[in-house]
Order: sequence, then C-alpha cells, then structure tokens
Amino acid sequence: MTRYLANCSLLFTELPLLRRPAAAREAGFTAIEFWWPFASPAPADAEVDAFVAAVDGSGVRLAGLNLFAGDLAGPDCGVLSIPARTNELRDNLDVATGIGERLGVRVFNALYGNRVDGVAPEAQDETAAENLALAAAAAGRIGATVLIEPVSGPKPYPLRTADQAVAVVDAARAAGVAGVGFLCDLYHLASNGDDVPAAIARHAAKIAHVQIADAPGRGEPGSGDLDLTGYLALLRDHGYDGWVSLEYKPTTTTGQSLAWLPRERRAGPPPEEGS
Repeated sequence: MTRYLANCSLLFTELPLLRRPAAAREAGFTAIEFWWPFASPAPADAEVDAFVAAVDGSGVRLAGLNLFAGDLAGPDCGVLSIPARTNELRDNLDVATGIGERLGVRVFNALYGNRVDGVAPEAQDETAAENLALAAAAAGRIGATVLIEPVSGPKPYPLRTADQAVAVVDAARAAGVAGVGFLCDLYHLASNGDDVPAAIARHAAKIAHVQIADAPGRGEPGSGDLDLTGYLALLRDHGYDGWVSLEYKPTTTTGQSLAWLPRERRAGPPPEEGS
C-alpha cells in the first residue's frame, strides 16, 4: 500500500508553520516533510530548537527536508549550481543534517539552481557537482540521501525532465559519490511534457522519493486530469515502496482537500520504522 506523507510547506498553511506538524498528526499522518523552513541558511539555535520541538512534540517523523534553496517565492529555485551562493549552501549543510539527525530525516532535496547571467552553464554544472558531493557526504554521515529534482515553471531552471535530473545523479555516482537519488515529482514531470510512464520505467531503480500534485493547477488529486492512481501503481509495479509526498496546493482548505484520501490510508510506519 502507498505510504503518504504531508508536505507542510504547502499543506496546513492556514496555520503558522510551527503548528503544522501537529495539524498533520491530527489529520492522521505519521510523517511529514518541509521545504527549508527558515529565511536564512544558518538560523539561530533558538529557531532550530523551536522547529525541532514542534515536530518532535507532535508525534510525527520529519522524513524529508529541503536544503536551503533561496527565496522560492521570489527569483530563486535552489543554490546548488550557483558559484556566488556556494558558501550559503555549505553553511546550511551542518544545520540541515543536524536537524535531520535529531528528527530522523532520510532524504534531503537539493534544488539545483537557476541559470545565472555571467557564468557559463558548464561552470554552473561543475559547481553543482562539487556541492552535490559535499551535500551527499554530509547527509551520508546520518544515513540520508540527497535528491535531485526536475522542476517546472517559468524560472530558468535547467533540469526539466527525468532524463536531465537522472543524468546529474548518474554523473555523481560515476564520480564515486554515494547517497544521491532521483526525486520523481509527477506534477513537475507532467507539467513539463515528460512521458511520465516511460520515465518511471526507465529510471525506477534510481527513484529515492516521490511527490505528487494534480495538473493543471498543482491541486489535490482529482482537481486536474493526471492519472496519479495509475502512475503510483506503475511505481509500485517497478518496486518503489518509499514515501509519496502530498506536495500540492489545496484548492479549498487543507482538510477539505484531503477528502480523496481516507484517514486510515494517511498513516505510514511509526517514526522509528521504515525509510
């Protein structure tokens, strides 16, 4: 059976951020994920402690966490590949993996970064490879995996298809970097016109995490026209048994948007079990 978790950066936004883990637990989830929940890559200890306490005290596991990716609501879409922002990413690694060690995080999403003016694409890709190796080494110390994700939308983000994202994963593995996997976001792939069933079949062995939303609109399953049920069945058929994140923007309230998913299907393994 599919194991769902709630992305609390898009769900339960009716509430302040620190109240969302408890709201997810009240809704029946046992695991959650967040985009990077702070404004800076290296927030003060008090901010980190408050976040950890909110998650830990709610009884859910933080299964996934984005590394610092800049201002996702503004011009940014990751910093992995941007030479001028390398220090931000590197400052972030100790903080992110420290949170991960305390809360049981097993996957960290490292958004690649937009193409920037004044730096050749080849130089940006070289920076990304260097930073990905550092991120994977840091995550590996706590038994976690770093994810590479294709993204849709108007920003000049270079990884649009499964093949492009997996090429980064393959290059890292060929260079001896362990603990790097493909984040298969069905919404982004479909929105970019990728052949989703073919991508799943071709890259199933490298999929380390799955996120879903319907398209168009990025709403809850059933609000668009994607065959999410069929895609998830195909993933299971190809051996994927990890978490499936509900990373969608509710078309109504979060509670109403979850009507498609019976409460008994929202709970995964307890925090100390599973991946």
